Amino acid sequence: MPKINNLAAALLLSLCGGIMVAPAAMAAKSDCPIDNRKSQAVGQSSAKKVQRSFKAYQDGSLDEAITILLEANPKQKFDQAYVARMLGNFYAEKGQMDTAIKYLTEAVNANVLGGADHAQTLRLLADIMIGERRFKESIPLYYDWMSFTCKEDAQVYRRIGIAYSEQKQWDKVLEVADKGIALSDKPDKGLYQMKLTAFYNKKQYKNAIGVLEIMVPLFPDDKRLWVQLAQFYLLVEDYDKSLATYDLAYRNGFLETGGNITRLCQLLAQKGAPYQGATIFAKHMKTGLIEKSKKNLQQLAGFYHQSKELQKAADYYGQAAAMDNDGELYLKQGRLLAVDQQYKPAISAFKKALDAGLKNPGEADFELALAYLSLKQYKSAYTYANRAVKDKKTARSAKSYISYIKEKARIHKVTL
Repeated sequence: MPKINNLAAALLLSLCGGIMVAPAAMAAKSDCPIDNRKSQAVGQSSAKKVQRSFKAYQDGSLDEAITILLEANPKQKFDQAYVARMLGNFYAEKGQMDTAIKYLTEAVNANVLGGADHAQTLRLLADIMIGERRFKESIPLYYDWMSFTCKEDAQVYRRIGIAYSEQKQWDKVLEVADKGIALSDKPDKGLYQMKLTAFYNKKQYKNAIGVLEIMVPLFPDDKRLWVQLAQFYLLVEDYDKSLATYDLAYRNGFLETGGNITRLCQLLAQKGAPYQGATIFAKHMKTGLIEKSKKNLQQLAGFYHQSKELQKAADYYGQAAAMDNDGELYLKQGRLLAVDQQYKPAISAFKKALDAGLKNPGEADFELALAYLSLKQYKSAYTYANRAVKDKKTARSAKSYISYIKEKARIHKVTL
């Protein structure tokens, strides 16, 4: 026997139970439609078909159960609705949703089924409409269910919110999400997320932050919420709160992507803690969470550069340059080494820059002249200074040094 869908089983049991119910007097009057709907029994001829169909269903013969009902040909309006409801359930279980919708709609429109049966049919039809992405049609069915049962339900509002979201009716989404939240016995993450999505799509970022500031304490173990809150703070340029949130998330192990680690490190550098950013960035590059790419190596070099760690900065600029033989990065590496008074490694970097190619090669020539001058290698300094004169960008500076180099060479009795 096939596994019976819980909802379908409940509905079918109510159908079966209703077959032998004798006509009863109208229940005591109530303000609620579900309480005022009288009970009825299926007519004698239809009842036999219904019983046989349900028996076939219980025996695992769903197709036979459907065939029996299709042959029923009920005459009375109530019997027609009753059989249509059963067929709708059976076709839904078979996955033939268009046919299920046809029969369930027929049962709902007849508006004659018993109170509980009519309510369950309304809810099932609405749920199927959602599943079939017929969102606009699902909404009035859910509201009809609430009107008929005189019952507001948080999960029904959530489903209505889904339908409005799919239609991008964000004001309606906010309205029903708030109603659902107010009705919920415990915090419903889905309803809050719905509000967040609506505010984001309305570009009301401060309101979105307000929702997240509620959600994070309610669902503190949801790593994604911490990251979202930090990102929304960035959107409104509240860098202090963004950094504080990223930092707290990092300390709790909630930052699990290279992109999030990178944003944390960038904020640390921006707010005056570049060395801390560099340390974290380097750690996660070593583990592989952050890719060892040219861009990331250059960024790490930048963090160390900001923190005055010139040797480390130069090393990472060199690694980045080696990725695709980037002359400009070799030039940057050489300049940092020269500032750190490491002239021989700086000369090597400047020559690599020239070999790789530069838009203005005179820049490397001039830096080489200065480096050789610092090493008191005046002949080499003179050679590169003269080369630098040929580049418009460095000509003036190079000319001003040539006479100085000549004088130094004369004093030290070096032939140029």
